[in-house]
Amino acid sequence: MSTLPAPTPLYSWHVEHAGRMVDFSGWSLPVQYDSIISEHKATRTAAGLFDISHMGRFYLRGPDAANVLDRLVTRRIANLRPGRIRYGLITNEQGGILDDVLVSHLEMPDGQPLFLLVVNAGNRDKIGDWIRQHTPEGGAVEICDQTAATAMLAVQGPRAEAIVAGTLDSEVCKLGYYRGSVTTHFGGSCIVSRTGYTGEDGFELIVPAERGLEVWQALCRTGGPLGLKPSGLGARDTLRLEAGMPLYGHELTDEIDPFQAGLGFAVTLKDHEFIGRPALERRRLTDSPQRVGLVLDGRRVAREGCPVLSSGTCVGRVTSGTFSPTLQKSIAMAYLAPDCLGEAIELGVDIRGRLQSAQRVPLPFYQRVRDASKNHAFSSDFQGSTR
Repeated sequence: MSTLPAPTPLYSWHVEHAGRMVDFSGWSLPVQYDSIISEHKATRTAAGLFDISHMGRFYLRGPDAANVLDRLVTRRIANLRPGRIRYGLITNEQGGILDDVLVSHLEMPDGQPLFLLVVNAGNRDKIGDWIRQHTPEGGAVEICDQTAATAMLAVQGPRAEAIVAGTLDSEVCKLGYYRGSVTTHFGGSCIVSRTGYTGEDGFELIVPAERGLEVWQALCRTGGPLGLKPSGLGARDTLRLEAGMPLYGHELTDEIDPFQAGLGFAVTLKDHEFIGRPALERRRLTDSPQRVGLVLDGRRVAREGCPVLSSGTCVGRVTSGTFSPTLQKSIAMAYLAPDCLGEAIELGVDIRGRLQSAQRVPLPFYQRVRDASKNHAFSSDFQGSTR
């Protein structure tokens, strides 16, 4: 028997505003409202508002919470200071990626610490089981899946700060990049973080499910005059692809290790014991296919699975591709064999039987200019990728 996709707390709003609804990882979400291109451009030039309530959210409390996560995540969590957020990976014993995650160390209004783990929607059950499987019996840690009890919204773009300040308050916008806090807004608790998955500055908000629609509508009222557009999964995908950000199930799988994926910055091998560490010590020294960026000649789009060829031989596969609305070029990410990573190697992508010339380029394809004078400048807790 098939299971209907679950509605997010904002489902009725999406339907009423002509959202084109699709089943995404078991959730009913809008792929677009107006058009993917207009929503993409709004996020790059003003702001986009995204319903990301499908992302899994685990709250961990108790004296052992930090140590449990430290054992599971490829980066140190035990030394993560309150208010900080860290991007990391959860790997299996073979060093393959089970998921890429965000870990936040937050302080509740009563002074009690809270660790928030945000995971990909399709991996929520798998990671929940993994955490419980590797939590010592009798350990002083409480693990709560708060996904259904909360809504999660993202405001992304150069005007995100003004929109959040006008909707919540200006104090929230003093958060630095990859910082978070628990505030009281709209009559309840609100987790605010300066994070995102678009390559732009922005904020992500977690609020009680029953407050989700109220917060969404308030952001629309404040942001409308500033150019904010409600945006769907389609724009979120083209935005993250331009920013060279990996997506689980495409660039990341349980067979790909962090070094292949270009995420070595998210692995702390020195003085840090975690599941998969011995395998990663070995795998980082081996020659394996590597994630790369490709720019194709012409406007044809390379889709997942398209072969990448060199001198008539298949040397890799495309994992994601699109026509970039910002760059006006066909771009893709792929894994290439190590002996085909040289700059002089001529490449082509087989798109439905027709070879399209391609050039290997550094990732990301697009990178916003960061103002080092502002408090949200680059953070050492995060280097080079996001969710």
